[in-house]
Amino acid sequence: MANFNKITYALIIFVLLFIGVSRAQLTDSGIGEKKFIYFKNNSFLVEVAATKQQQEKGLMFVRSLPTNSGMLFVYADETPRSFYMKNTYIPLDLIWMDREKKVVFIKKDAKPATLDGYETICPQEEAMYVLELNAGSSDRIGLRIGDKLQF
Repeated sequence: MANFNKITYALIIFVLLFIGVSRAQLTDSGIGEKKFIYFKNNSFLVEVAATKQQQEKGLMFVRSLPTNSGMLFVYADETPRSFYMKNTYIPLDLIWMDREKKVVFIKKDAKPATLDGYETICPQEEAMYVLELNAGSSDRIGLRIGDKLQF
């Protein structure tokens, strides 16, 4: 019986430590809150990048992105916003939206970074939101300039 109690106690400590480490990793990763967003009849589960740290990291170092997921960058104001593909390993569609969540610019199939460099996208349209999805997503759902995001 004493041996059982030691094993049970050790198992409980291990589980508590594992939970603590897992929560710390989530906190340190800079990943934002998850939220569903909608375009027309299509939904996406996105991570919200609202802080400067989250926005600087974005999808850097991500090796794959599940279908119908992405990252939504939320800013406090409307202004032209540049994005670059440094340390980005997957091709993306980037969608710029104004304060009314109306699409003002779409960059399809932004290429991942290579040893030779990375792509920078600098639209002149003012945006308050930028959405990153897997490349091909905007064509698949028929997204066009003027369409509205809902969340």
